[in-house]
Amino acid sequence: MALSLKPASISRRSLLVAGGASCAIGFLPSAASAAASSDPRLIVIILRGALDGLSTVAPVGDPDYASLHGALSLSTVGDHAALPLDGFFALHPSMPAFARLYKENRASVIHAAATSYRDRSHFDGQDVLESGYSGPGRTESGWLNRVLFALQTTDPSHPRGLGVGAAPPLVMRGPASVLGWAPQVLPGASDDLAMRVLDLYQRRDAPLAAALRVGLDTDAMAARGGLTGDIAKARGGMDQPNGMRQAARGVALLLAEPAGPRIAGLAFDGWDMHANEGGATGQLATRLSGLDSAFEELESGLGQNWKDTVVVAVTEFGRTARINGTGGSDHGTAGVALIAGGAVKGGRIIADWPGLKANQLYQGRDLAPTTDLRAVTKGLLADLFRLSPSTLADKVFPDSSAVAPMRDLLIG
Repeated sequence: MALSLKPASISRRSLLVAGGASCAIGFLPSAASAAASSDPRLIVIILRGALDGLSTVAPVGDPDYASLHGALSLSTVGDHAALPLDGFFALHPSMPAFARLYKENRASVIHAAATSYRDRSHFDGQDVLESGYSGPGRTESGWLNRVLFALQTTDPSHPRGLGVGAAPPLVMRGPASVLGWAPQVLPGASDDLAMRVLDLYQRRDAPLAAALRVGLDTDAMAARGGLTGDIAKARGGMDQPNGMRQAARGVALLLAEPAGPRIAGLAFDGWDMHANEGGATGQLATRLSGLDSAFEELESGLGQNWKDTVVVAVTEFGRTARINGTGGSDHGTAGVALIAGGAVKGGRIIADWPGLKANQLYQGRDLAPTTDLRAVTKGLLADLFRLSPSTLADKVFPDSSAVAPMRDLLIG
């Protein structure tokens, strides 16, 4: 396990290596919530590789669905039946926790959603999804970090954000520094060594000493949250169910701390399934079970703070409506976004459904996009943190004034 305070980009001051253990650290004033009546938390999960939205939330009521999606399509009858959400859509059977949250009106689905990107490259698609710009290659900062930076100018006293992984995902990089936690087993420096290093930097490099102090305080917070026990012993990368569960448990414990972070960004890999994807069972089912367990771990780990929490899972684009010749699906366009949390006004499928007939498919092959993902995230940010339309359109998602926030996604 590695726990640290990570700056937006690596510099010579941001890397400390001592006694075989590495800890990337930095320090800037922390981010603040603009919501005065609660203590909100936002967790953004990036699903890298392009999630098959048509097999995650299946339009079983569309007459063209089963024939187009073939062996990857779901059914509400028979073995491994999909979980009905309404009379038209059904959820993959590997996601019972999300289905329960949906029935409790604490989860919603945004379907036929996409970024503004249309060229089906993973690299560029992820760049657009995480940067918040309308095209790739525009910036090295992410929209969630820019949220933090906008909030910290309002009240620098509130906790900062959290980036999960050996390096924070792009969505969390930028001008605001973030705490960093990697769910890995790494050797730790002794308390004596840490104090000696701290003393050295207090004498030679005051800014780095301040950063190290924050990192050590965060490490103590993690220990109080139990991140040095069973979680440290768990195995599995963040493209496997156990790794997803482990990461979510760590995020929940840190965000539940009174002085802990309030905004987190993490990425789960492994959703690019050109071959042997599987429908109700198989590769996709395995990973969706991990995503489902992540939602469950966040709910249980956040405890009473769940009531003020929003979790959103998004992907760079969807996959083809038609199954390919190797039992998989290829790069597509529109897909799904999954939203859950105690602050969510749930129990809804939000979709301007485009249909799956040949003349309704985007470029004759993909589910057509009818909702801009920026509208979804703008709406969540406006209602959760009271960010202004101008901040959202100019700073968080630059040059997006034409994309109006989707409102009424949250309670109150």
